[in-house]
Amino acid sequence: MESTIAQPLKLKCGLELKNRLVKASMAENMADANGMPTDVHNGVYTEWAEGGWGMVLTGNVMVDRTYKGDAGDVAVNPSRKTELLSKWKAYASTCRSNDTPIIMQINHPGRQSPAGAGTRPFFAKNLAPSAIPLNVGPGLLAKFASAFVFGTPREMNQTDIDLVVQQFVECSQLAAETGFHGVQIHAAHGYLLTQFLTADTNHRTDEYGGSPEKRAKIVIDIIHAVRAATPEGFCVGLKMNSVDHQSPEALKGCITQLKMIIEAGVDFVEISGGSYEDVTFIEGTGQSQNPKSAHTVAREAFFLEFANAIRSQVPEIPLLLTGGFRTRRGMIAAMQNNSCDLIGLARPAVLMPSLPKSIIFNNEVPDEEAQLPYKKITAPWLVRWTGIKVLTSGAEPAWYSKQIQETGRRKIASSS
Repeated sequence: MESTIAQPLKLKCGLELKNRLVKASMAENMADANGMPTDVHNGVYTEWAEGGWGMVLTGNVMVDRTYKGDAGDVAVNPSRKTELLSKWKAYASTCRSNDTPIIMQINHPGRQSPAGAGTRPFFAKNLAPSAIPLNVGPGLLAKFASAFVFGTPREMNQTDIDLVVQQFVECSQLAAETGFHGVQIHAAHGYLLTQFLTADTNHRTDEYGGSPEKRAKIVIDIIHAVRAATPEGFCVGLKMNSVDHQSPEALKGCITQLKMIIEAGVDFVEISGGSYEDVTFIEGTGQSQNPKSAHTVAREAFFLEFANAIRSQVPEIPLLLTGGFRTRRGMIAAMQNNSCDLIGLARPAVLMPSLPKSIIFNNEVPDEEAQLPYKKITAPWLVRWTGIKVLTSGAEPAWYSKQIQETGRRKIASSS
């Protein structure tokens, strides 16, 4: 099928994508107790690599196993480096063997690290740019849960910041050494780098806060340091939050930061949104999941408004738009309107790992039938009753994580 989404794309670093479809990152929760990828990872990533995707993004890889977003996150474990190198090489080879670029998403959760997820002692504090606790919902129960599970973070000092920058660098070096085509620096969804970028969570008065430019300093430092420490041709992308429906001043600040990030040397930028306080990245924006009219199809993606707002400001960078796409027509419309250069699909990719081959690029499937699979999962009533946003929205990603794991196990069984 000849269409914009079927066209190849060469990134600035030289990495060539055979088409514009990207398997986006999701919560997987399937690392072993030491934070290592398992055979289940290798099984499901082989499925995606064989599915015809232009690029595959991994789930979160935490740069410090002390602080993890989920207990099952893959994480750098310096005490087991030999094992890490072996298992990361096997992980990367699942996609390399099928000529599918694989990019490792690297992250630090900051204040969004629940007790017990990483190796930090129970009473040790999380790290954040400012000592501002999470607000996970209204009411006493939500406040108690936030205090008990996350606590009030400790404001990072310069030593903490320097260490985090170095951890992102070391994780990137390990990714390059083990065969990943690049890394995506996660600066969205309320994690540590988002906390620095955002005025609501960054009240610092030093060189890391007080203006959009200063709040972006740690991200810029990480990009420069990763570039200096990795081979030529290594891809460096970045995921950042949309500021849809916020103030013009917030949009202006975001564009300022985005221009700095691009100038620092990233190869693509993914637009996403939400956090543990604003669960857009889990629930979506409330738009219809079954668009019917041409007008609705044309605005199918969750963060299309923001992508259109920034496009004229940063025309030179490839934009990856993830979330909300449910039809081939919707994807083509976003591309033809120049809203983005790459289409990210997450949950549909779980339900059908071969989605590009089976539906999107299948000439035998007409446009009106080219619908992407999706299953809405609702939390039990008792969980909804708590009013804790991250819990009420957590049923769906948990269900999809289970499907990812089952796909990996089936692949292992079929190959044995």
